[in-house]
Amino acid sequence: MRASSPLGIDRRAPAHYGTHMSETPKQSAAEILIVEDEEAHAEAMKEGLSRMGHNCSVVYDGASATLRLEAQAFDIVVTDLKLGGEIDGLGVLDAATKLSPATKVILITAHSSVETCRAALQQGAFDYIEKPIDLDELRTVVSRAAEMTAQRRTIIELRSRLDEKYGFGNIIAQSPSMLKILDTIRRISDSDLPVLILGESGTGKELIANAIHQNSNRSEGRFVPINCAGLSETLLEDELFGHVKGAFTGAAADRPGRFEHADGGTMFLDEIGDMPAAMQAKLLRVLENGEVVRVGANESIRVDVRIISATNTDLAGRVEDKIFREDLYFRIKGVTIEIPPLRQRREDIPLLVEHFIRIASESHNTSIKGVEPDVKRVLMAYPWPGNIRQLRNVVENMVVLAGDDKLTVGDLPQELFDPNKGSTAGQLDQLAGITIEQAEKELIRNTLRMVSGNREQAAGILGIGERTLYRKIKEYDLKE
Repeated sequence: MRASSPLGIDRRAPAHYGTHMSETPKQSAAEILIVEDEEAHAEAMKEGLSRMGHNCSVVYDGASATLRLEAQAFDIVVTDLKLGGEIDGLGVLDAATKLSPATKVILITAHSSVETCRAALQQGAFDYIEKPIDLDELRTVVSRAAEMTAQRRTIIELRSRLDEKYGFGNIIAQSPSMLKILDTIRRISDSDLPVLILGESGTGKELIANAIHQNSNRSEGRFVPINCAGLSETLLEDELFGHVKGAFTGAAADRPGRFEHADGGTMFLDEIGDMPAAMQAKLLRVLENGEVVRVGANESIRVDVRIISATNTDLAGRVEDKIFREDLYFRIKGVTIEIPPLRQRREDIPLLVEHFIRIASESHNTSIKGVEPDVKRVLMAYPWPGNIRQLRNVVENMVVLAGDDKLTVGDLPQELFDPNKGSTAGQLDQLAGITIEQAEKELIRNTLRMVSGNREQAAGILGIGERTLYRKIKEYDLKE
């Protein structure tokens, strides 16, 4: 039997409030708002969390909590589900979600209201704790929430420093893989090393190339992109090198090519893997001697251009197959940056969605204020074969067609649910013929793999609470 106080706080361990509390390991201090209508209960929680190094504020009703949330940003809110007054714990959760989406809300509830709290997890609550409160459990849950908010602050601070110094504001990312790419850009920008950017269509290769140029000592020069795919050898040669008057029918005047236009700046050769073989040889000569010859001319023109190339093909494989010149490959391969597809950096999706909503709302003069949690879960679960370009188009269409000031599941396009379009829904038929338990185990395993083991994201995608997910991971002995 638990020995609980009249306030519903489990006091089994005297160390909770004794001198041993000072021995609790300190962690990053979080700003915590405690919402509890029983003053003694609130003060007990405040004392227990303050001893961990957190900064705790206390209010005694939901209305006061809403006012505090409007006035101050909190990392964590710990609120009783049942509060005196018109606004209960769910009302506090709703206010926190609207006013500060990054705030982690922890609900405290009696056993009779556990189902309500489980439903609240799907509405954005971080976790819940049953009464009587075990302060060890409270501190553990708060520590997890504080760790996540600290990580988010670190990412935001890093992005802020990178944006301020290197102008990376247009690259929306918080995933470790993309932050590593930003750091690589910072390191290589001021050199004249050629750069090869690999990635599927729609991953933002030109955006990365532009960021390299803008942060280089060539930033006052031009950034000149050209898509090497879809142009014949003749057209591509004319585009790159230009021509002189009379070089061919219709050449009524001299015309400088892209290389001359980019002199002193950066040339971005997009989809270089699709460049015709004859043009590969001509490009190699330019890269070796820094000189271009216009079509129809005899004299060469010297140019100073940095080369950034990109492809969505397996360029090394094309070299092996003798489709792409090996000597050219090594010329353009100075530094290789591989951009992961969106399905491998799903933690960036919420930031990208917010960014695209803001852009689309300004462009189309609408006032979309956010998205429902179910919408985020669908967007996080979809494999995005078209990557960021596809996500942007989807969000823009939703903003234009939305019937309310908040995006709902009803605004999602059908392609996200069509099995033939690559949706995760299309994988369900693969689960036929196995037990419910086996299907659940595979679903959880695949979701954890999809989000690189991030339990918070996995729980959100699966539509279950983190506590339930932890129990399932242990029950099925899943290795993340």
